[in-house]
Amino acid sequence: MTDLLDDRGILYIIADLLSIVTIASCLISKVPQIRTVQTLKSATGLSINGLLMELCSYTVTMLYNFTNGYAFLSYMEYPILLVQEYVLVYVVLKYENLLGKRALIWAGVYAGVFFGFASGIIPSSLLMMLVPLTTPVGATSKVMQLVAILKSKNSQSVSLITWGISAFTNSTRIYTILLDSADRMLLANFGISTVLSTSVFLAAWYYKKPKQE
Repeated sequence: MTDLLDDRGILYIIADLLSIVTIASCLISKVPQIRTVQTLKSATGLSINGLLMELCSYTVTMLYNFTNGYAFLSYMEYPILLVQEYVLVYVVLKYENLLGKRALIWAGVYAGVFFGFASGIIPSSLLMMLVPLTTPVGATSKVMQLVAILKSKNSQSVSLITWGISAFTNSTRIYTILLDSADRMLLANFGISTVLSTSVFLAAWYYKKPKQE
C-alpha cells in the first residue's frame, strides 16, 4: 500500500486513469463527425486527403506500439480510432462520390500491408523507418483539414466534439508516454498533434459562429 502512495506510484496511477479516460473518449471521438456527415449528406469543409493521411498515421503508430510490445493500455485507443476512421473515410468517400474500383483496390493494398506487419511477414524494422514520418504525416493531415476550413470558410460538416476530444486525448498521451516509454518520436507526434487539433477545433468553432450582418 505504501508503494502505491509514493510519488512514483501516484504518477503511474494518474497515468493509468488518464489512459482509461483517453480510451473511453476515443470510443466515441469520431462518432459525432460520422453522424454529422450522414445527417447533412455532405462532407463540406472536410479534407479527404487529410483523412487518408490521418488513417496512415494511426495505422503506423498502432503497429509500432504493437510490434515493440508496449503496454497495451498506452495505445489501446488506436484500434478503436482505426475502426471509426474506416467508417468516416467510407461515408466521406460516399458523399464525395469517390467510391469505386480504385478505392477498392487501395483498400485491398492497405489490408495486405496492415496484416503483413501485424503478423510479422513484413519485418517490423521497416516500421522504425516509417514511425518518424507519422509526425509530419499526421501534422500535414491536420494542416490540410485546417486549410480546408479556412479556404471554404465553412465548417458545417466539421464536428467540434470530435476535434475537442482529439486535442484532449493527444495531450493526455504526452503524460502517459512520458511514464511508460518516454519514446521521443511518440512524444513529438502527440505534442504537435495537440497543437494542431486545437487549431482545427478553434477554426471550426469560429466558422460555425452566426455571421453578423
